[in-house]
Amino acid sequence: MALRVGIIGAGSIGCYVGAALMMGGAEVSFLGRERMAAELAEHGLRISDFRGLNHHIPATQLRFYTDIAAMADRDCVIVTVKSGDTEAIAVDLASALDARATIISLQNGVGNTAVLKRAMPSNTVLPGMIAFNVLQSGKGCFHAGTDGEVIIQDAPITEELAGYFRASATPFAANADMRSVQWSKLLLNLNNPINALSGIGLKDELSQRAYRCCLAALQREALAAIKAANIPLQKLTAVPAEWLPAVLGLPDFVFKRLAQPMLAIDPLARSSMWEDLERGRKTEVEWLNGEVIRLAAEHGLAAPVNEQVRALVQLAEEGGRRDYRGDELLAIIRT
Repeated sequence: MALRVGIIGAGSIGCYVGAALMMGGAEVSFLGRERMAAELAEHGLRISDFRGLNHHIPATQLRFYTDIAAMADRDCVIVTVKSGDTEAIAVDLASALDARATIISLQNGVGNTAVLKRAMPSNTVLPGMIAFNVLQSGKGCFHAGTDGEVIIQDAPITEELAGYFRASATPFAANADMRSVQWSKLLLNLNNPINALSGIGLKDELSQRAYRCCLAALQREALAAIKAANIPLQKLTAVPAEWLPAVLGLPDFVFKRLAQPMLAIDPLARSSMWEDLERGRKTEVEWLNGEVIRLAAEHGLAAPVNEQVRALVQLAEEGGRRDYRGDELLAIIRT
Protein backbone atom coordinates (compact mmCIF):
# COMPACT_ATOMS: atom_id res chain seq x y z
CA MET A 1 0.00 0.00 0.00
CA ALA A 2 1.43 3.39 -1.02
CA LEU A 3 2.54 5.79 1.69
CA ARG A 4 -0.08 8.51 2.18
CA VAL A 5 1.76 11.84 2.34
CA GLY A 6 0.36 15.30 3.02
CA ILE A 7 2.21 18.41 1.88
CA ILE A 8 1.36 21.24 4.28
CA GLY A 9 2.10 24.48 2.47
CA ALA A 10 2.09 23.83 -1.27
CA GLY A 11 4.48 26.52 -2.43
CA SER A 12 7.82 26.16 -4.20
CA ILE A 13 9.34 23.52 -1.93
CA GLY A 14 6.07 21.77 -1.13
CA CYS A 15 4.98 21.37 -4.74
CA TYR A 16 8.42 20.16 -5.83
CA VAL A 17 8.79 17.61 -3.02
CA GLY A 18 5.22 16.40 -3.41
CA ALA A 19 5.62 15.88 -7.16
CA ALA A 20 8.93 14.06 -6.64
CA LEU A 21 7.24 11.68 -4.19
CA MET A 22 4.35 11.12 -6.62
CA MET A 23 6.88 10.08 -9.26
CA GLY A 24 7.94 7.32 -6.88
CA GLY A 25 4.37 6.13 -6.32
CA ALA A 26 3.41 7.88 -3.07
CA GLU A 27 -0.21 8.98 -2.62
CA VAL A 28 0.23 12.72 -2.11
CA SER A 29 -2.32 15.30 -0.98
CA PHE A 30 -1.41 18.99 -1.17
CA LEU A 31 -2.68 21.71 1.18
CA GLY A 32 -2.31 25.27 -0.02
CA ARG A 33 -3.89 28.57 -0.95
CA GLU A 34 -6.75 29.10 -3.37
CA ARG A 35 -4.35 30.83 -5.79
CA MET A 36 -2.20 27.74 -6.09
CA ALA A 37 -5.24 25.47 -6.29
CA ALA A 38 -6.49 27.45 -9.30
CA GLU A 39 -3.06 27.51 -10.97
CA LEU A 40 -2.55 23.76 -10.70
CA ALA A 41 -6.13 23.05 -11.73
CA GLU A 42 -5.45 24.93 -14.97
CA HIS A 43 -1.90 23.84 -15.75
CA GLY A 44 -1.13 20.75 -13.72
CA LEU A 45 2.18 20.46 -11.88
CA ARG A 46 5.59 20.38 -13.59
CA ILE A 47 8.93 19.88 -11.87
CA SER A 48 12.33 20.23 -13.52
CA ASP A 49 15.94 20.52 -12.43
CA PHE A 50 19.30 21.65 -13.80
CA ARG A 51 20.31 18.03 -14.43
CA GLY A 52 17.55 17.54 -17.02
CA LEU A 53 14.52 16.31 -15.06
CA ASN A 54 11.27 17.48 -16.66
CA HIS A 55 8.12 15.80 -15.37
CA HIS A 56 4.51 16.92 -15.71
CA ILE A 57 1.60 15.70 -13.58
CA PRO A 58 -1.83 16.43 -15.11
CA ALA A 59 -4.31 18.34 -13.00
CA THR A 60 -6.62 15.32 -13.00
CA GLN A 61 -4.02 13.34 -11.02
CA LEU A 62 -3.55 15.96 -8.30
CA ARG A 63 -5.23 15.98 -4.90
CA PHE A 64 -5.18 19.63 -3.83
CA TYR A 65 -7.09 20.95 -0.82
CA THR A 66 -7.51 24.23 1.01
CA ASP A 67 -9.04 22.68 4.16
CA ILE A 68 -6.64 21.02 6.60
CA ALA A 69 -9.31 18.45 7.52
CA ALA A 70 -8.40 16.68 4.26
CA MET A 71 -5.08 15.66 5.85
CA ALA A 72 -6.72 13.53 8.55
CA ASP A 73 -5.93 10.18 6.85
CA ARG A 74 -2.26 10.90 6.06
CA ASP A 75 0.47 8.56 7.34
CA CYS A 76 3.01 11.36 7.09
CA VAL A 77 2.74 15.11 6.66
CA ILE A 78 5.61 17.26 5.42
CA VAL A 79 5.45 20.85 6.64
CA THR A 80 6.85 23.39 4.19
CA VAL A 81 5.12 26.59 5.31
CA LYS A 82 7.18 29.71 6.04
CA SER A 83 8.65 29.71 9.54
CA GLY A 84 6.44 32.61 10.59
CA ASP A 85 3.37 30.43 9.97
CA THR A 86 4.54 27.41 11.97
CA GLU A 87 2.74 28.27 15.22
CA ALA A 88 -0.61 28.64 13.48
CA ILE A 89 -0.28 25.55 11.28
CA ALA A 90 0.83 23.46 14.28
CA VAL A 91 -2.44 24.26 16.08
CA ASP A 92 -4.43 23.35 12.97
CA LEU A 93 -2.53 20.09 12.48
CA ALA A 94 -3.03 19.11 16.11
CA SER A 95 -6.78 19.27 15.58
CA ALA A 96 -6.71 17.41 12.24
CA LEU A 97 -4.26 14.53 12.78
CA ASP A 98 -4.20 11.56 15.09
CA ALA A 99 -1.14 10.42 17.01
CA ARG A 100 -0.14 7.85 14.37
CA ALA A 101 0.85 10.47 11.78
CA THR A 102 4.51 11.37 11.46
CA ILE A 103 5.25 15.08 11.00
CA ILE A 104 8.37 16.20 9.13
CA SER A 105 9.54 19.81 9.04
CA LEU A 106 11.25 20.76 5.76
CA GLN A 107 11.61 24.42 6.66
CA ASN A 108 14.32 27.03 6.97
CA GLY A 109 15.69 27.87 10.40
CA VAL A 110 16.39 25.69 13.41
CA GLY A 111 13.37 26.00 15.71
CA ASN A 112 10.35 24.80 13.75
CA THR A 113 10.47 21.17 14.90
CA ALA A 114 10.22 22.25 18.55
CA VAL A 115 7.17 24.39 17.75
CA LEU A 116 5.44 21.48 16.01
CA LYS A 117 6.32 19.06 18.82
CA ARG A 118 4.86 21.35 21.49
CA ALA A 119 1.53 21.35 19.65
CA MET A 120 1.59 17.59 18.96
CA PRO A 121 3.47 15.91 21.83
CA SER A 122 2.06 12.46 21.03
CA ASN A 123 3.20 12.47 17.40
CA THR A 124 6.60 11.62 15.99
CA VAL A 125 8.01 14.94 14.76
CA LEU A 126 11.19 14.81 12.67
CA PRO A 127 13.43 17.69 11.60
CA GLY A 128 14.55 17.86 7.99
CA MET A 129 16.01 20.27 5.51
CA ILE A 130 16.24 20.77 1.78
CA ALA A 131 19.57 22.02 0.47
CA PHE A 132 18.60 22.97 -3.07
CA ASN A 133 16.80 26.03 -4.39
CA VAL A 134 13.40 25.79 -6.10
CA LEU A 135 12.07 28.64 -8.24
CA GLN A 136 8.37 29.00 -8.91
CA SER A 137 7.98 30.37 -12.43
CA GLY A 138 4.20 30.26 -12.85
CA LYS A 139 1.78 28.03 -14.76
CA GLY A 140 2.44 25.20 -12.31
CA CYS A 141 6.20 25.06 -13.01
CA PHE A 142 8.81 24.54 -10.26
CA HIS A 143 12.51 24.36 -11.10
CA ALA A 144 15.38 23.13 -8.90
CA GLY A 145 18.28 25.26 -10.03
CA THR A 146 21.02 24.23 -7.59
CA ASP A 147 22.52 21.01 -6.25
CA GLY A 148 21.80 19.61 -2.80
CA GLU A 149 19.97 16.93 -0.84
CA VAL A 150 16.79 16.42 1.07
CA ILE A 151 17.96 15.35 4.55
CA ILE A 152 15.61 14.03 7.26
CA GLN A 153 16.22 12.76 10.78
CA ASP A 154 17.10 9.07 10.73
CA ALA A 155 13.94 7.07 11.51
CA PRO A 156 12.04 4.08 10.03
CA ILE A 157 9.91 6.31 7.80
CA THR A 158 13.03 8.02 6.45
CA GLU A 159 14.18 4.83 4.72
CA GLU A 160 10.72 4.42 3.23
CA LEU A 161 10.73 7.98 1.89
CA ALA A 162 14.15 7.42 0.33
CA GLY A 163 12.63 4.80 -1.96
CA TYR A 164 9.94 7.20 -3.17
CA PHE A 165 12.51 9.90 -4.00
CA ARG A 166 14.61 7.61 -6.20
CA ALA A 167 12.32 7.83 -9.24
CA SER A 168 13.02 11.57 -9.62
CA ALA A 169 16.73 11.12 -8.75
CA THR A 170 16.24 13.63 -5.93
CA PRO A 171 19.35 13.39 -3.71
CA PHE A 172 18.21 12.12 -0.31
CA ALA A 173 19.90 11.21 2.96
CA ALA A 174 19.08 10.34 6.56
CA ASN A 175 21.08 11.90 9.38
CA ALA A 176 21.13 11.27 13.11
CA ASP A 177 22.35 14.77 14.09
CA MET A 178 19.87 17.17 12.52
CA ARG A 179 20.81 20.05 14.81
CA SER A 180 24.23 19.99 13.20
CA VAL A 181 22.68 19.70 9.72
CA GLN A 182 20.28 22.60 10.33
CA TRP A 183 22.97 24.98 11.53
CA SER A 184 25.22 23.92 8.65
CA LYS A 185 22.35 24.68 6.25
CA LEU A 186 21.58 27.98 7.97
CA LEU A 187 25.19 28.98 7.36
CA LEU A 188 24.58 28.52 3.61
CA ASN A 189 21.15 30.16 3.79
CA LEU A 190 22.76 33.38 4.96
CA ASN A 191 23.16 34.04 1.25
CA ASN A 192 19.36 34.35 0.94
CA PRO A 193 19.23 37.95 2.16
CA ILE A 194 22.29 38.92 0.10
CA ASN A 195 20.66 37.54 -3.02
CA ALA A 196 17.34 39.19 -2.18
CA LEU A 197 19.04 42.58 -1.73
CA SER A 198 21.08 42.20 -4.92
CA GLY A 199 18.07 41.74 -7.19
CA ILE A 200 20.05 39.41 -9.49
CA GLY A 201 20.31 35.65 -10.02
CA LEU A 202 22.24 33.43 -7.60
CA LYS A 203 24.87 32.46 -10.14
CA ASP A 204 25.54 36.09 -11.12
CA GLU A 205 25.60 37.20 -7.48
CA LEU A 206 28.00 34.49 -6.30
CA SER A 207 30.28 35.20 -9.26
CA GLN A 208 30.99 38.70 -7.86
CA ARG A 209 33.50 39.02 -5.01
CA ALA A 210 31.82 41.98 -3.31
CA TYR A 211 28.62 40.05 -2.75
CA ARG A 212 30.60 37.01 -1.60
CA CYS A 213 32.44 39.18 0.92
CA CYS A 214 29.07 40.27 2.33
CA LEU A 215 28.10 36.63 2.76
CA ALA A 216 31.49 35.82 4.28
CA ALA A 217 31.00 38.56 6.90
CA LEU A 218 27.63 37.07 7.89
CA GLN A 219 29.12 33.61 8.08
CA ARG A 220 32.07 34.67 10.25
CA GLU A 221 29.67 35.92 12.90
CA ALA A 222 27.59 32.76 12.60
CA LEU A 223 30.65 30.50 12.87
CA ALA A 224 31.79 32.30 16.03
CA ALA A 225 28.37 31.79 17.62
CA ILE A 226 28.18 28.15 16.49
CA LYS A 227 31.63 27.47 17.92
CA ALA A 228 30.68 29.10 21.22
CA ALA A 229 27.57 26.90 21.35
CA ASN A 230 29.70 23.81 20.65
CA ILE A 231 27.56 22.78 17.68
CA PRO A 232 29.41 20.51 15.21
CA LEU A 233 29.12 21.41 11.54
CA GLN A 234 28.67 19.13 8.56
CA LYS A 235 30.05 19.39 5.05
CA LEU A 236 27.05 20.17 2.84
CA THR A 237 29.12 21.58 -0.04
CA ALA A 238 32.47 20.74 -1.63
CA VAL A 239 34.04 23.21 0.81
CA PRO A 240 34.11 22.47 4.58
CA ALA A 241 31.86 24.89 6.47
CA GLU A 242 34.71 26.45 8.46
CA TRP A 243 36.56 27.34 5.24
CA LEU A 244 33.64 29.07 3.54
CA PRO A 245 34.40 32.70 4.49
CA ALA A 246 38.01 32.43 3.33
CA VAL A 247 37.03 30.76 0.04
CA LEU A 248 34.26 33.30 -0.62
CA GLY A 249 36.74 36.15 -0.22
CA LEU A 250 39.07 34.89 -2.95
CA PRO A 251 39.45 36.97 -6.14
CA ASP A 252 36.89 36.08 -8.80
CA PHE A 253 39.27 34.24 -11.10
CA VAL A 254 40.61 32.09 -8.25
CA PHE A 255 37.15 31.44 -6.79
CA LYS A 256 35.80 30.31 -10.16
CA ARG A 257 38.66 27.82 -10.47
CA LEU A 258 38.68 26.43 -6.93
CA ALA A 259 34.97 26.54 -6.08
CA GLN A 260 33.41 25.54 -9.37
CA PRO A 261 30.82 23.23 -7.70
CA MET A 262 29.45 26.24 -5.80
CA LEU A 263 28.69 27.89 -9.15
CA ALA A 264 26.93 24.83 -10.60
CA ILE A 265 23.74 26.86 -10.51
CA ASP A 266 21.05 27.38 -13.12
CA PRO A 267 21.13 31.06 -14.25
CA LEU A 268 17.40 31.25 -13.44
CA ALA A 269 17.87 30.31 -9.78
CA ARG A 270 16.98 32.87 -7.11
CA SER A 271 16.74 32.64 -3.34
CA SER A 272 13.43 32.00 -1.61
CA MET A 273 13.80 35.37 0.12
CA TRP A 274 14.02 37.13 -3.26
CA GLU A 275 10.83 35.31 -4.23
CA ASP A 276 9.09 36.39 -1.01
CA LEU A 277 9.96 40.04 -1.64
CA GLU A 278 8.92 39.73 -5.28
CA ARG A 279 5.50 38.49 -4.17
CA GLY A 280 5.11 41.08 -1.41
CA ARG A 281 5.37 38.52 1.42
CA LYS A 282 7.14 38.70 4.76
CA THR A 283 10.51 36.99 4.58
CA GLU A 284 12.18 34.48 6.88
CA VAL A 285 15.00 36.85 7.81
CA GLU A 286 14.10 36.50 11.51
CA TRP A 287 14.60 32.73 11.22
CA LEU A 288 17.97 33.10 9.46
CA ASN A 289 19.93 36.20 10.49
CA GLY A 290 17.75 36.49 13.60
CA GLU A 291 18.80 33.00 14.73
CA VAL A 292 22.47 33.97 14.40
CA ILE A 293 21.87 37.15 16.41
CA ARG A 294 20.09 35.22 19.18
CA LEU A 295 22.68 32.42 19.35
CA ALA A 296 25.48 34.98 19.50
CA ALA A 297 23.74 36.89 22.31
CA GLU A 298 23.25 33.67 24.30
CA HIS A 299 27.03 33.28 24.37
CA GLY A 300 27.99 36.91 25.00
CA LEU A 301 28.82 37.69 21.38
CA ALA A 302 27.62 40.39 18.99
CA ALA A 303 26.51 39.92 15.38
CA PRO A 304 26.37 43.48 13.99
CA VAL A 305 26.60 42.46 10.31
CA ASN A 306 23.64 40.11 10.68
CA GLU A 307 21.76 42.89 12.47
CA GLN A 308 22.49 45.31 9.62
CA VAL A 309 21.42 42.88 6.93
CA ARG A 310 18.26 41.98 8.85
CA ALA A 311 17.38 45.67 9.01
CA LEU A 312 17.92 46.11 5.26
CA VAL A 313 15.66 43.15 4.47
CA GLN A 314 13.00 44.50 6.82
CA LEU A 315 13.16 47.82 4.94
CA ALA A 316 12.82 45.92 1.65
CA GLU A 317 9.69 44.23 3.02
CA GLU A 318 8.23 47.72 3.40
CA GLY A 319 9.14 48.72 -0.15
CA GLY A 320 12.79 49.67 0.33
CA ARG A 321 15.69 48.98 -2.02
CA ARG A 322 16.33 45.53 -3.46
CA ASP A 323 18.95 46.40 -6.09
CA TYR A 324 22.18 47.02 -4.18
CA ARG A 325 25.43 46.61 -6.08
CA GLY A 326 27.96 44.42 -4.32
CA ASP A 327 30.26 47.30 -3.44
CA GLU A 328 27.33 49.35 -2.07
CA LEU A 329 26.15 46.53 0.15
CA LEU A 330 29.66 45.77 1.38
CA ALA A 331 30.24 49.43 2.27
CA ILE A 332 27.01 49.50 4.28
CA ILE A 333 27.76 46.42 6.36
CA ARG A 334 31.33 47.58 7.03
CA THR A 335 30.19 50.86 8.59
